[in-house]
Amino acid sequence: MQKYRRNLPILYLISLFDGMCFYASIASLYRQAAGLNLAQIALIEAISFLMSLALELPWGVVADRIGYRKTMILSCGVFFASKLVFWRANSFGDFLLERFLLSTAVAGLSGVNESMLYLSAGEEHSQRAFGVCSALGQAGLLFSAVVYARFMSGQYRLAALCTAVSYGILFLLSFFLVEVRGEEQRQRTNLNSFLDCLRDTLGKRKLLVFLLGFTMYDIAVATTVTWLSQNLYLRAGMTDAGIGWVYLLVPLAGMMGAMSERLTRKLGEGRFGALVFAFSGIACALLALPGSAALAVSCVTLVAGGNALIGPLLAQIQNREVTADDRATQLSAFTMIQDVTAACASAAYGRVADASLTAAMLTCAAACGVGWICFAVYKRRKAPSA
Repeated sequence: MQKYRRNLPILYLISLFDGMCFYASIASLYRQAAGLNLAQIALIEAISFLMSLALELPWGVVADRIGYRKTMILSCGVFFASKLVFWRANSFGDFLLERFLLSTAVAGLSGVNESMLYLSAGEEHSQRAFGVCSALGQAGLLFSAVVYARFMSGQYRLAALCTAVSYGILFLLSFFLVEVRGEEQRQRTNLNSFLDCLRDTLGKRKLLVFLLGFTMYDIAVATTVTWLSQNLYLRAGMTDAGIGWVYLLVPLAGMMGAMSERLTRKLGEGRFGALVFAFSGIACALLALPGSAALAVSCVTLVAGGNALIGPLLAQIQNREVTADDRATQLSAFTMIQDVTAACASAAYGRVADASLTAAMLTCAAACGVGWICFAVYKRRKAPSA
C-alpha cells in the first residue's frame, strides 16, 4: 500500500490541471457563439451520455485487463485531443466530434481514476482523498476563471487554447503513475467479468435506487451550474465581463469538498446528505423566479457548493459497494446505469430549457427532490453496520 501512495500527489496534480478549464464560465455562450442553440447543446450532451454508455463495457474490461496506469495514459491522451478539437470547433458536427472524443476519454477514466485514488489512499482515508482531489480541481477552475475574467474576457478561442495546454500537461503527468493492479488479477478479467458485475448490480435494488438518485441530482447540478447559469445571469441583466467575474464564486464554493469528510463525521451520512439535497432543491426553485443578479449568483453558488460537499461522500459510497476483484469493471457497470438515466434527463432538461428557463429550474428542483428521496431510501435500507 505504501508504494501506491506515491500516486496521490500525481493524482492531485491531475485533478488540478483537469480543473483548469479557461472557458468554463462561458461554456454555453461559447457554443451559442458558434451557432448552436440550447436544444442542440442538450442533444449533444444526451448523445455524449449514450456514447459513454456504449463504451463503458469495452473500456471497463480493457482497464482491468491492461491495468489502470495504461488506461489512464490512453484516456488522458484522448482527453487532450478532445480539447484541441473544441478549440477549433465551428459547427454542430465539430462539437459532436469533440463530444465523441470526450465520451471516449470519460468512459476510459470511469472507475479507473477513482479506483487508483481509492486503492492508493486506502479505504480509511478515501473520502479525504476524494475531497482533496475535488478541492484541487476547483482550485484549478478558480485560477482559470480569474485568468479569463482578468485577461481573456470575450476571447473565447484563446480560452479554449489555454484549456488544451492544461490538458496536455495532464496527459504528461499520467505517465508518472504507478500501477496498482497486479498481473494475476489482470489475467482473470474478461467479458464475463463485466456481465457478472452488471447482473450483480441490477440485483441490488437499494444500490439501483442510490444510483438513480445520485444521477438525477448530478444532472440537475450540471444543468444549473454549467449550462443554464450564464443564461440566468443574462436574464438578470449581467454583462459578459460580469459573468466572468461572478463565476469565480463557483470554484471557490467547489473547494468546500475538502470539508466533506469532517462534516460527514459530525452530522452522519444520512443527515448530511439530506441537508445538501434539500438546500440544492430550494436554490433551484428560487432560480425559477426572475430576480436580481445577487439572487441568481447566490443560488448558483449554493448549488455548486453543495455538490462539492456531497461529491466525495457519494464517490466513497460507490467504491464501498464494489464487491468484485475487477473494481473498474464493476464501477463501469454502475456508470452504465447512470448514463442511461443521464442521457434521458439531459435531453429532457434541454428541451424544457429551450422553451423556458423557469420551467427548467423547476425541473432541476424536482430532480434534487428525487435525489433526496432516493438517498433516504438507500440509507434506511442499509444495515446498521454500513
